[in-house]
Amino acid sequence: MGKWFPRIYDTAMKPLEKNKFNLIRKSLVEQAYGRVLEVGSGTGINFPYYKNVTRLDAIEPNPRMQEKAIPRVDDASIPIQTYTAGAEKLPFDDNTFDSVVATLVFCTIPDPVAALREIRRVAKPGARMLFFEHVKMDQPALAKAQSFMTPVWKQVCDGCHLDRDTLGLLQDSSLEILKINRYYRGLFLSIVVNNQPISY
Repeated sequence: MGKWFPRIYDTAMKPLEKNKFNLIRKSLVEQAYGRVLEVGSGTGINFPYYKNVTRLDAIEPNPRMQEKAIPRVDDASIPIQTYTAGAEKLPFDDNTFDSVVATLVFCTIPDPVAALREIRRVAKPGARMLFFEHVKMDQPALAKAQSFMTPVWKQVCDGCHLDRDTLGLLQDSSLEILKINRYYRGLFLSIVVNNQPISY
């Protein structure tokens, strides 16, 4: 993973966080409860928004991102344990978490199908899953532009796929989608999902 991307992440996000992104993150993350798993916690940008949480376990595969998150861990009002781990192989037992949070991370996961299966495994049946992601757009010309830009974008932005269909992934997983909010003409979605037991 790139050494420079963690250094600029918070700076690059500031213009967005000052506007609607801040409100979207806050309203979504505040819905988490109990023991929570955050997938791809990055620099800990969500940590101040957790409220009704007994413990947060935060995974992040990039150690440099984790280093930048240390001040937010120290300032948090809830217990936070961080792990250097990818979403495709989670270091937790089955049925551990009451809630799962993933914000602007599924675009970067190398195998999102495997990651979602692992998330479902460690989440309790009926657990609340909260996603905020940018997705492949419905408008054909814009979707084509996203696909055209993705190879270069992945190199610049730590593996980010502009054209990833995260909503389609969730729909195909047989999860119960409770609510979808669309922002910026459908480029960004917040999605609330109810976990269902996996049938083997």
